[in-house]
Amino acid sequence: MKTTDSKELIIALDELEKERGISKEYMLESLEAALVMAYKRNFDSAENVKITMDKETGEIHIYAVKEVVKEVEDQMLQISLDDAKNINKKLKLGDSVNIEIIPKNFGRIAAGTAKQIIVQKIREAEREILYKEFDQRKGEVVTGMIQKAEGTALVLDLGKLEGIMPKKEQIPTETYHLNEKIKGYVVDVQKGTKGNPQVVVSRSHPDFVRKLLEFEIPEIYEGLIEIKSVSRDPGYRSKVAVYSTNKDIDPVGSCVGQRGIRIQNVIRELNGEKIDIIEWDENPSMYIAQALLPAEVLAVDIKEDEKFAQVIVADDQLSLAIGKSGQNARLAARLTNWKIDIKSESQYREILQSQTEETEEQE
Repeated sequence: MKTTDSKELIIALDELEKERGISKEYMLESLEAALVMAYKRNFDSAENVKITMDKETGEIHIYAVKEVVKEVEDQMLQISLDDAKNINKKLKLGDSVNIEIIPKNFGRIAAGTAKQIIVQKIREAEREILYKEFDQRKGEVVTGMIQKAEGTALVLDLGKLEGIMPKKEQIPTETYHLNEKIKGYVVDVQKGTKGNPQVVVSRSHPDFVRKLLEFEIPEIYEGLIEIKSVSRDPGYRSKVAVYSTNKDIDPVGSCVGQRGIRIQNVIRELNGEKIDIIEWDENPSMYIAQALLPAEVLAVDIKEDEKFAQVIVADDQLSLAIGKSGQNARLAARLTNWKIDIKSESQYREILQSQTEETEEQE
């Protein structure tokens, strides 16, 4: 490379380090490795070549690396001890010696290679910066425009990056349209094809409801109200357990808001998905009874070691407690992390009666 080209290269590397945070040392190492490959490719050389670039001037030095031997068998890779002594008297058998070579026209090849490597490394660095930026945003809500709505996965334009919403992360009751703006929860950031970061976004994740509630309810965002658990049947219903250590705060009332305005904003974002806000209780019986709302529970008998709860409800509350297709009971079990068996008062009496009769027969 010409001296002017060399100086311009070093100036460019200094600017890259300053403006984009790409290490000059890293760039020089990458350039040196690429120049070795370019040299061997263009000069069809079997030599063991070493190329260095001066980090101040950018000057390129090309060396043939040869082993000092007693008897030369390969001129490309070896040098005799006598010839090596002519270069440096301190050299001995087994040492390596660098012999500088100056091939014709390599400056033009080097300049082209340097340009390619700089462009490549800038792209790699930009991708890595974007990856790190979005990797730190896992668990956040982002807004994107739908670029592709065909097939199973949605492709979203998130500005700097592309977002993917797989079928399992979509709300089954929703229909998506091209150029529609939607919100989603960042569940993962992956390195896709060619190293391009790809953001995996979800609207069905339980924590999407958690984050939406944080946005709408200042007490949650400020930590005055804690969301203990969320269970969800995306598109249909969610149950959220909330708690506050401050006795002056009504956690359920604060989340629902006056005339339900706070919770309505979240329901609107979820296109009508019902949200039950219930108060968390450290007493499992109380917590399970709350989790089964809107059904009224008469009694809860728990087996702590099995995390099993037998729940008794009035006859007219049984279908409400279980819910359509078992939804209410299923969500309550997920919310509390307890196995829940629900019986009506009549069913429970029949069981007790049957047990009593068996006992009498045995006696």
